[in-house]
Amino acid sequence: MSKAVVVYHSGYGHTERVAQSVAAGANAKLVVIDADGNVSEADWALLDAADAIIFGSPTYMGMVSWQFKKFADATSSKWYSRAWVDKVSGGFTISANLSGDKFSTLQYFITLSMQNGMIWVGQSSLNDGNINRLGSHSGVMAQVGATDSAAAIPQSDLDTAKAYGQRVALIAQKLKA
Repeated sequence: MSKAVVVYHSGYGHTERVAQSVAAGANAKLVVIDADGNVSEADWALLDAADAIIFGSPTYMGMVSWQFKKFADATSSKWYSRAWVDKVSGGFTISANLSGDKFSTLQYFITLSMQNGMIWVGQSSLNDGNINRLGSHSGVMAQVGATDSAAAIPQSDLDTAKAYGQRVALIAQKLKA
């Protein structure tokens, strides 16, 4: 079995709920980027030991949160030491609008992964109206209204997140074998 970690920032609990679904699918540990954009030394060690890292952030103004960006900037030490080369990676985001420029956030995760020499996993091609209802193949996109609570996230988006977590873990397991 591969070791997966979901690292994410959540401003209002929406991204956290999606992260929990991704983690459930990947049987992954969760690493929370705090309100100041930091993770603990123990969390860095967990990320370094992982076979797969799945990134998550809300999409704010067409991009990751500043807290996630601070975390990403801190990965430059991982780049320098090549600590994450050949790890499997993936990502997810949520915003209030159907588009909300979520693709920019996923593209940011892909670039971060490529810079660290990681292997990006996209969605499967399945789009049956329940799984992957927003039609993203780069990673998970979820959506809920701006004034809705995290409890209002559509179940289909959470099911998509769980299926994606399973896919990332499966690819990591295949590459580890």
